[in-house]
Amino acid sequence: MSVTRNLFLFIFVLTATATCFAQDDDPLKIDSSIVRLNVGVVDQRGRSVNDLDRSNFKIFEDGVKQDIVRFEPSTAPFSVVMMLDMSGSTLSMRQVMKQSAFRFLDALSPEDRVAVVEFYDKINLRNDFTADRRVIANSINVSNGRGKTQFYKALDFALDKLAREGNRRKAVIVLSDGVDTDLRDIDRGSLEKVADSSVATAIDPQKSETLRRILNKADLLGATVYPLALPTGDPSKLADPTPRQVAMYKAARTRLQFVADRTGGTLHAINRLEDMGNIYAIAAAEIRTLYTIEYQSQNEAHDGKWREVTIRVDNPNLISRTRPGYYAR
Repeated sequence: MSVTRNLFLFIFVLTATATCFAQDDDPLKIDSSIVRLNVGVVDQRGRSVNDLDRSNFKIFEDGVKQDIVRFEPSTAPFSVVMMLDMSGSTLSMRQVMKQSAFRFLDALSPEDRVAVVEFYDKINLRNDFTADRRVIANSINVSNGRGKTQFYKALDFALDKLAREGNRRKAVIVLSDGVDTDLRDIDRGSLEKVADSSVATAIDPQKSETLRRILNKADLLGATVYPLALPTGDPSKLADPTPRQVAMYKAARTRLQFVADRTGGTLHAINRLEDMGNIYAIAAAEIRTLYTIEYQSQNEAHDGKWREVTIRVDNPNLISRTRPGYYAR
């Protein structure tokens, strides 16, 4: 009897475990009719305003007023993915990067959950979402690597992790120079047959299927991305940069700016390494002062067209900022 019972228990546990793994691997379904916006509000002097409520906001999509279905104050907790560029270009600044990342961690709310992702040739999840600062600090400390920069694959991975955080507010902070190896190779190939005189305008930074797919995913999640741009890879620091080097670097930075703008975040350029910790703290403060507003679009057509979103605050002396819109898919 005991053998039979033990065998039954083993089969039950094995089946339950397999079911759990299958559920983790199931495709994520997001309600695309709900539009989520992270909104920052400042006064005329640029100081954050954190005491507003649902009644202070009005939302318009393509000029049509929308009904707010959910509102979260700036004090509501966030789920944040901290992405660390551990490619070869950051080897000389690892200690400063890690010390600065600790400042970001200190500036968050104790209820915020943080996942740490390192990327280089590989993309590694150092820790899944947790509020345990000791776990997060250890992940920052042991992050390491070298080689290529899989920036956009890592950003895609980060958004997939955020998709499993349910209705929690979502943000990504990524420290990198933004020079993605794969896209740089594509840019280089597009310049091979271009005359030097036309190189400066030959690359369309936003014409990328990878970028389009990632931004659409960020739209659905309502995730805000804050790139912290490292001063590495800039050809202007070379003695005699070629027009192609300049064009490829400019395209990479333009993409970073586009990611920040489309998701309602801010691109912070780090011009001096000693400024990195302060910039990390500023980005954390920006995240901690956001409101989150959701509405269900009155336009039910999933036609892939661009929808312009406008936020208005009832006090004309206040300035609001959020992402400019989304593609209805």
